[in-house]
Amino acid sequence: NYPNPFNPTTTINFSIPSASDVSLKVYDALGKEVASLINEFKPAGNYSYDFTAANGLTSGVYYYRLNAGNFSDTKKLMLVK
Repeated sequence: NYPNPFNPTTTINFSIPSASDVSLKVYDALGKEVASLINEFKPAGNYSYDFTAANGLTSGVYYYRLNAGNFSDTKKLMLVK
C-alpha cells in the first residue's frame, strides 16, 4: 500500500493471474475485522483500491489480507492521525 504510514487514505494495489473470488479485508492488531473492502469475483488483471480509515479507527497498526483463489497474503499498514 502507498503511502504507508497513511492519514486518512492509502491505496492498495494488487494483481491476480487468473479469474477468481477475491477478498480484501482490514484487521486491527488484535485480529478483529474492521473493514471488508472487496468480496467478489474478479477477472485476471491489476487492481487498485483506495482505503479511507473510518472515523472510529485510531492511530496504530492494521493488517490487510488478500485472498484470491488459493493465494493468500497479509501485509501491515499504519494509520497516523
